[in-house]
Amino acid sequence: MKGKVLITGVGGFIGSKVAEVFLREGYEVVGMDNLDPYYPPEYKRLRIRALHNFPGFTFYEGDFTDPEDVAAVLTEDLEGVLHIGAKAGVRASIEDPEAYLRANTVGTLRILEGMRSRGIGRIVMASTSSIYAGHPAPFREDMKTDRPISPYAVSKKAAENLLYTYHHLYGIDAFVLRYFTVYGPYGRPDMSIFKLLYAALSGETFPLYGDGSQRRSFSYVDDVARATYLAFQRVEGYEIINVGNPDDHPLSSVISLIEELSGRRVNLRRYPFNRADIPITKASIEKARRLLGWEPEISLREGLRRTAEWFIGSWETIRRIFPTMPSI
Repeated sequence: MKGKVLITGVGGFIGSKVAEVFLREGYEVVGMDNLDPYYPPEYKRLRIRALHNFPGFTFYEGDFTDPEDVAAVLTEDLEGVLHIGAKAGVRASIEDPEAYLRANTVGTLRILEGMRSRGIGRIVMASTSSIYAGHPAPFREDMKTDRPISPYAVSKKAAENLLYTYHHLYGIDAFVLRYFTVYGPYGRPDMSIFKLLYAALSGETFPLYGDGSQRRSFSYVDDVARATYLAFQRVEGYEIINVGNPDDHPLSSVISLIEELSGRRVNLRRYPFNRADIPITKASIEKARRLLGWEPEISLREGLRRTAEWFIGSWETIRRIFPTMPSI
């Protein structure tokens, strides 16, 4: 084994893929997840079950906002932490802002305090492009991000600041990765691509907020997991790094591609644009190229083809776990 790492949010979409990359590379992985019922825990257990096929994987069901749970997994033999776990969802954060601040900000503090007390000196944390609200695209890491427009973005910005503070005070090496609209097989059910595929196969309507002109740096999960692995190998000092596809696409194009790849029409129900959403996200990845030697390899068409293939092949299981389109 190369070493031992803790990965939080290991039952989540990105966390499980990051764990897979580390396990394939020969690491011992301790995975932590509280199986938050934001969406059905059974879906998360499917991801975790697949990780048990690798030697060196251990799963701990626990909450990183709980100091006792953190103490149980933050052992002194860890090489470092991949803090991927978070309470996600821009719109849901408006309904329950306190839960987001507790999970994403207080939870990050618990991790950092545990690392400090045990002498663990390396962390890579997942953050979000939602922090860039109000800026013209493309988004660069040196942009001022002091005007977040959702409690979710607030909670992640505060977590970024905590990493810097613990780097400054205690010398913990910390990289913050700002992910841009990640999609792929086993994707989050609150994200547009999952819902679009669900609508195509079920015949239910897809809720379209705005006119479909909103643009995103859609980033395939394998590319994102690879960037996260590379970041852990290179983490030194404190850095914020964008991880996303530098080519942005309108949602309307994604809808057309999904219709083509699934061979089904997507029925739309239109709603006004949500004020907590950002009209465009577009990643500048010059820093990722320079510091990580990384750039995405999977095109939108290829990524959607792989995702649609998985979705269609898994439709019976998906329909059982999600009898109707997820409302989150």
